[in-house]
Amino acid sequence: MRGFLMVLIGLALAATLLVVLVGMIGMARGGEFNRRYGNKLMRLRVLAQFLALLLIAALFLVSHSGD
Repeated sequence: MRGFLMVLIGLALAATLLVVLVGMIGMARGGEFNRRYGNKLMRLRVLAQFLALLLIAALFLVSHSGD
């Protein structure tokens, strides 16, 4: 279970990083892409970060439940 959670945490963190990078590049370039997707990307970033935090909390609970 812990290994599975670690993989999910890694995927959630990678997704967060990808969304942040795409959003930053879009903001730097400006234009139609930023106007259309900038706010949506930042909302997606918040969602990905929330998911990563939930998974980290789940890993913490699973790791300490055997004590």
